[in-house]
Amino acid sequence: MNAGRTARERARAELTEEIKTAAREQLSTVGAEALSLRAISRELGMVSSALYRYFASRDELLTALIIDAYDALGAAAEGAATGGDPVDEWVAIYAAVRDWARANPQEYALIYGSPISGYKAPQTTVQPAIRVPLLLLGLLRRAHASGHLTAPPDAPAPTGVLGDQLGVLVELAPEVPRPVLLRTVIVWTQLFGMISFELFGQLVGSMDPADEFFTSASRQMAAFVGLS
Repeated sequence: MNAGRTARERARAELTEEIKTAAREQLSTVGAEALSLRAISRELGMVSSALYRYFASRDELLTALIIDAYDALGAAAEGAATGGDPVDEWVAIYAAVRDWARANPQEYALIYGSPISGYKAPQTTVQPAIRVPLLLLGLLRRAHASGHLTAPPDAPAPTGVLGDQLGVLVELAPEVPRPVLLRTVIVWTQLFGMISFELFGQLVGSMDPADEFFTSASRQMAAFVGLS
């Protein structure tokens, strides 16, 4: 009985991956807006009713792809965390995020591109989505503990609504100065904005190729948050 169940579970897991692989291929040709379970079922030689036993809707399949993309990106970034010199580690994480995005442009566009009409991401996407910012925050906490993080003197302390919005980060890293936490949000958005500019062709004719620009920017962002 146990062996039978294990075989069925293995077969289901394999077919689930086949469905997601076909969906990723569809993303590269028609984009997330036109993702179709019926088209995927035809590609795999399945009747659509069988596919719906694996993913009940387009949105459920999109959610699975989004979680996979965030987790793959998070794993790539975490793999670059050496625990050594904080500035070098910061630069390495930035580079790993960029390398993953360049190698997986469709998945990157799925999670950081234009919103998908009619799709509302469920709560299950939140934890995978914050792996990179949590990694950067953990680096800053270690740097603060070892004396390699100092709030820049020109960094204003957030007040009012902005101060309230930092509440979650304060709970996660109470020892990190609030001006640094605010700058952490700034550099997080700057990282993905910079990657989006490169992937979506906004640097053509200026910082293209973007290798030196990206490395320089990542070191400047490390200094911006107060790493030394």
